[in-house]
Amino acid sequence: MKVSRRSFVKASGLAITGSGFVASFLNCAENSPQSGIHNMVQDVVPLSMDDYRNRIEKARVLMGENNIDGLLLTGSTNLRYFTNTSWGRSERTFGAVLNKKGDPVWLCPAFELERAQERIKIGYDDIRTWEEHESPYSLIAGIMKDLGVSGGKLGIGPTVRHFVVEGLRRDAHQLQLVDGAAITEGCRGVKTAKELGYMDLANKITKLAYRDAFSKIMEGMTRAEFGALVREAHSGMGVSGGGGAQFGQNSAFPHGSSVRRDLHKGDILLVDGGCGVEGFRSDVTRTIVFGTPSDKQREVWDIVKKAQTAAQNAVRPGVTCESIDMAARKVVEDAGFGPDYKFFGHRVGHGIGMEGHEYPYLVRGNKLKLQPGMTFSNEPGIYIYGDFGVRIEDCFYVTEDGGKFLGGMESLAIDDPFGE
Repeated sequence: MKVSRRSFVKASGLAITGSGFVASFLNCAENSPQSGIHNMVQDVVPLSMDDYRNRIEKARVLMGENNIDGLLLTGSTNLRYFTNTSWGRSERTFGAVLNKKGDPVWLCPAFELERAQERIKIGYDDIRTWEEHESPYSLIAGIMKDLGVSGGKLGIGPTVRHFVVEGLRRDAHQLQLVDGAAITEGCRGVKTAKELGYMDLANKITKLAYRDAFSKIMEGMTRAEFGALVREAHSGMGVSGGGGAQFGQNSAFPHGSSVRRDLHKGDILLVDGGCGVEGFRSDVTRTIVFGTPSDKQREVWDIVKKAQTAAQNAVRPGVTCESIDMAARKVVEDAGFGPDYKFFGHRVGHGIGMEGHEYPYLVRGNKLKLQPGMTFSNEPGIYIYGDFGVRIEDCFYVTEDGGKFLGGMESLAIDDPFGE
């Protein structure tokens, strides 16, 4: 079925003003028992072939707007996003050329044809093969010629490896090779209502998993033991997920320390992790204290929370990505934890979707303007080496007039990490 531009816009569900779609799509999450540990994904509706065709149609629109005649995708998240085809990366070039005229045209090592026919869902009637002694890059040139754009612009997907690009320059020199990120990022950066539903549920599950794990912490617990609790809770809710924790002084390392430290009374416990629902990711960080927080721990936590709130209040369509980072950073600096990156050493957020970190980023210098349906993490932090660190992370999506956290259960205090 060919999807028109008009039907794509209608189907994409981007008139997002609040969380009403979540209630209808994820009513199973709203009816959770108090423990939250039960299968929460059994009733989730997967993507349909129409959803994938809508993505391809949006890619065609963006190709037209960017004067690109074809888009080469090899084994990657991008290939899976547009075609629902998963393929490993190797030295043998396999992939698809998305184009403005019809279904993707595929290229495949000849001995892999039967396997490709099993996996390809869109464009399976045009799979072009190359033998071991032949050039796949000449094959790509032939595909573009048959599309009527033998000297046209071929967009290169951002994850296509360098040797493929060099092969094209050598064997398909008549083509103009250009960056295809405007297409891949332009499509993946704005989520549909269905995709947001998956992400809302994924974030809810991770927060419930943390809550369950927090209820079981004890003196002397190791990071591995805590991680096992988080994995088990995710598994009990029907997904594969986890969280990496740092205790005490090790929490000052934003991505963790290799030095062993077990959990003791008065320690900060910082956990960061997530899961996936239908391929869409969560990313959640919570910081608590095992025992009674000290005045300093509570003070730093409160500053980080104020920074997260300031960033969230700055979210609305039309503002720049960098302005969200600036809003959080000002709170941290005004509280005396500056200048600049001294104690808050990373950007305030990253895009998220099928990958935990993806375009675009909430960072200084990024003047891209927010659009409804974009999704990001909001994760300010303060890290004091030799003492402790605090980070609070929730993902959010941009609505028509602001931003809304995914998965609810917002932290309210160092001893109230899930708004309970």
